[in-house]
Amino acid sequence: MWRLVLPVCLLISLGLTSTLRSAAPAAHDRSTPAREQPRLEPQDPGGYASAHAALERVAAASAARQRYGVAIVRVGLMPKDTSQEYEITFWNSIKDSQYASDYEAYLKAYPNGRFAPLAQARLTRLRAEASKPAAASAAPATPTLHPASSPAAAAPAPAPQAKTPPPPAAPSPAPPPAQTKAAPASAPPAAATAAATAAAAAIAAKANPAISKPGPHDIQDCPSCPVLVAVTPGNFTMGIDTDDASERPAHHVTISHSYALAKYAVTVAQWNACVAASACPRLSNENNASPNAPVRDLSWDDAQQYVKWLSKVSGKPYRLPTEAEWEYAARAGTETRYWWGNDMRKGTANCKDCGPPWHVEAPDDVGSFPANAFGFYDMAGGVWEWVSDCWHNSYKNAPNDGHSWDEPNCQTRVIRGGSWRDGAGYMLAATRFKYDSSVRYEANGFRVARDMK
Repeated sequence: MWRLVLPVCLLISLGLTSTLRSAAPAAHDRSTPAREQPRLEPQDPGGYASAHAALERVAAASAARQRYGVAIVRVGLMPKDTSQEYEITFWNSIKDSQYASDYEAYLKAYPNGRFAPLAQARLTRLRAEASKPAAASAAPATPTLHPASSPAAAAPAPAPQAKTPPPPAAPSPAPPPAQTKAAPASAPPAAATAAATAAAAAIAAKANPAISKPGPHDIQDCPSCPVLVAVTPGNFTMGIDTDDASERPAHHVTISHSYALAKYAVTVAQWNACVAASACPRLSNENNASPNAPVRDLSWDDAQQYVKWLSKVSGKPYRLPTEAEWEYAARAGTETRYWWGNDMRKGTANCKDCGPPWHVEAPDDVGSFPANAFGFYDMAGGVWEWVSDCWHNSYKNAPNDGHSWDEPNCQTRVIRGGSWRDGAGYMLAATRFKYDSSVRYEANGFRVARDMK
């Protein structure tokens, strides 16, 4: 009998080996020198179709392995709490980047990662390109001053960053050198600061309907302040037990305090009011061209500078929302997968396969898509949004009162909501991801909150 069984086992083994080899991305072959690595970027503008296709091939291989009684590898759109999938998500979110700091962040998080040779090759190329204008500006015959290089992003899970987009969470203990914030300029006299802030607020009000046309029940504490919507206390089920492990266990949360949350994500015009007051860093114009668009390419630390300035000019205690406050507002009284139901509905969120309007280059202006039942816009898609909480791999032992879940010396924070770069699978109300608090990423932004007393 064993003479008959052995050939069958050999055939099955060879078949599985062939299947798994065909499923593996080319970049996983470390025998290929870095400079000869094939280009991994997909042809689709969003940059994720090839990655998803590779995951589907791996899923097919997993099904074959299941058929023959082998352990199943769980693969899906949502990021899983494994180093392998977080690394893939991280890479997918930065692989098209033209910023050296993105690849520095990847190599810091995964020095021996599967994409390390390719990341090192691109980093070397970008550094060489950056040194050319620097050398030219140093020449005595050249009077032109070259602008500083733009702040960079980092890889969600989402895919992004650990959740395949973007926004993966790079567990780097410190920000890459290129992303370190410059020291603020010396503070101007109080009168000049007030004038600059008022001028910036006037420009913002003229350009931004989110500022200039607040509703009858909206709250606006100062001319340059984001419009807020008051949130009534209540109960809800946070998380979901059928998706990513980081979203489990689903648990009952009671929010007994009143708070207000920004109706829209903070816009470029609103951020620039803080820049005009010399309280926030100036950001890349490449990623922040439209005044009505959500400001992005921001770290958690950057967002903290903004809420500190906003608290000063408004006299109100502004802050980032807690993760529970954010999800409560995003769900808007629903318990479905999306705030509008259990199925994707085209034209409801700003994501790459969620219907028009959608542009690969950047998110659409705030308020371009319908608000949820609580009156909040773009809680799904647009930009990933920083919240106050420290990242935890699950909701085990999470607070049930809606307050922030923090840790001493926390360096990895939570981002929510997905971005325009991500697919519909990231628009779920429970979707969450992590990111290094000191690292900027082009798809990361935020909205503000404050207590109502």
